[in-house]
Amino acid sequence: MADTEEKVATTPQDTSREGSIYPGQQIPQTAEKSHAKNELVDYFTQDVRTTLFVELQLLLITFCTGIQDATTFPDYHCFASNQTGNTIFLCLAVIIPKLNGDMFYTSSIATGLGVFLGAGWLTGQIGHIVGPRKRWWLILCNLIQTGLVFAATGVQYRYGVEGHGPKALTVITLLAFAAGSQVVQSRSLAATEISTAMATAAWVDLMIDRRLFVLDNRPRTRRVAFLLALVAGGFIGALLYRTAGSAAALAVSGAGKALASVLYIFSGGEKKKVNTSEV
Repeated sequence: MADTEEKVATTPQDTSREGSIYPGQQIPQTAEKSHAKNELVDYFTQDVRTTLFVELQLLLITFCTGIQDATTFPDYHCFASNQTGNTIFLCLAVIIPKLNGDMFYTSSIATGLGVFLGAGWLTGQIGHIVGPRKRWWLILCNLIQTGLVFAATGVQYRYGVEGHGPKALTVITLLAFAAGSQVVQSRSLAATEISTAMATAAWVDLMIDRRLFVLDNRPRTRRVAFLLALVAGGFIGALLYRTAGSAAALAVSGAGKALASVLYIFSGGEKKKVNTSEV
């Protein structure tokens, strides 16, 4: 009898209550969170697919480039994005040094060209390692470029515009680095007709296109859209430069690039290849 009472006394009592959460009940929630996390990681690590939506993003960036270059040349006598002019100016500076300070500033064009090339090299080489079309990489690059443009805007708002000197070189460096990183995108996305900066090749390729007047001609349409976006940006940039000043124009350009950065979140991605081979 004593043994029976002892067994009854030592039997674990059921202290559970209705509505209590058992560890076993948390497993589905944990698995669901883990699955959602994996889906998020997969989404941002997938390659962005070149669609019409992506082409519109590149055209938006092109428009911002037009605004930017419409202000940098009259302010600093050099280009931040289009390096053909800087290359020729640099040749003139070597052969005819007396033009320095009159037609251009050698330090400005050398800085613009050098930083542009360095940014393109750095972005391209890192892209080869991480994947040039990865969604997270494209978003990160565009956010950095946007930050650089806004930083240049801040310098101009704070100190005004100086044609040459340390402050001018700071603005040129920021804008040239952003531009050098930017032009890599069209190559990465296989949309070379929308270079986002250089117009010469687009004009030539457009003129020699044997299917120029064919209705269904995607490369031709891309080139025309690119040139229109660049020209429109140039006009808007010139208008802003005349009415509101360089800093305001750069602020608008930075806002456009920020929008393009966000839009990469919603760009279509490449579907993963499913292995259908039998084991």
